[in-house]
Amino acid sequence: MKKHLLLLCLILPLVGCYYDSEELLYGTTECATENVTYSADVLPLIVDNCYGCHDASSNFGGVTLEGYDRLRTYVDNGELLGAIRHTPGFSPMPKNEPQLVECNIEKIAAWVAAGAPND
Repeated sequence: MKKHLLLLCLILPLVGCYYDSEELLYGTTECATENVTYSADVLPLIVDNCYGCHDASSNFGGVTLEGYDRLRTYVDNGELLGAIRHTPGFSPMPKNEPQLVECNIEKIAAWVAAGAPND
């Protein structure tokens, strides 16, 4: 009985230690930022991460990102990228949440760099 208890005490810490590394869990993946489009790539990210507070009905902070023209206002004045990149001088978004995954930020940045087309 004592041997079993001792063995359990030695093995349990090894089993209980687990390190979640995104690269180890999911492998290394490339972030495809070529041919990013508003409708297929950017809009779903904005809907999933921003509309909870910044759709037309919520309008928190007087910021509405619903609709291409409204979103484009924040693209053109630099607030969209400043906020999602957590750039000093901008209110970091999503508020009180972790920063978006880097790949998603880079997709939005690539779309902005391409002129933010409404496609």
